[in-house]
Amino acid sequence: MPDEHKHQKYPRNIAEALDNIEELKLSGEHKKSIEEAERLLFSDPNCVAALEEIADNYVSLDQYDRAEKACRRALKLNESSYTAHYILGFISSQQQSWARAITYLKTSNELHSNNPEILRCLGWAMFNNNKRTQGIVILERALNLDPENSLTLCDLGICYMQIKNFDKAVELLKRAMQLDPQNQRIQECYKAATGFRDRFTKIKTEVV
Repeated sequence: MPDEHKHQKYPRNIAEALDNIEELKLSGEHKKSIEEAERLLFSDPNCVAALEEIADNYVSLDQYDRAEKACRRALKLNESSYTAHYILGFISSQQQSWARAITYLKTSNELHSNNPEILRCLGWAMFNNNKRTQGIVILERALNLDPENSLTLCDLGICYMQIKNFDKAVELLKRAMQLDPQNQRIQECYKAATGFRDRFTKIKTEVV
C-alpha cells in the first residue's frame, strides 16, 4: 500500500488501533490484522482506514475478491480513498486488465500525487497497454522519487529489455539484484537481460 496511513485525523483510540493493525500486517500476521480491523469496524462502521487495511491484507494473501469487496465498501464511504483506488488498480494489473488498472491508478495518482508506488504500478500498466514511452517515463519518475526501490528497478529493467535496450536493462536489473539478492524474479530477469545483451553484442560484432 502506498504511504501508510497518517492516523492523526482519527481519535486517539482509533489511531492506536490502526497502528496496531498496521504493525500486525507489516510483520506478516495478515489474518490477525484482518481480525483486528474487523473488530474496529464493528465499533466504527465508517472507518475507511480499517477497510483499506483489510483490503491490503487480503492482497498479501492473494485473496483478490475479498480485497476488492473491502475497497468497494471504502469507496462508498469515501470516494477520495486513493488507497482503495490504488489497490483496485493493482488487482486489475495482476489480472492483466491494463485499461481498467490505468483508470484506477490515474485516479489514485490524482488524489495523491508523486507517490512512487502508485507511479510504479501506473507506469507498468501503461507500458503493458501499448503506451510504452509514457510507461517508461512514469517508471523513471517513480525511480527518481525512490531510487532504492528494487521493484521499480526490476519493472523498468524489463521494459528496457522489451524495447531491446539491453545495456540499460542489465544496468537496472543489476542494481535491483544488489538491493534484493534473494528475489527470484529479479534474478531470472537479470539472467535473461545479460543473455540477450551478450547475444546482441555477438551479432553486432559478426556483422561488422
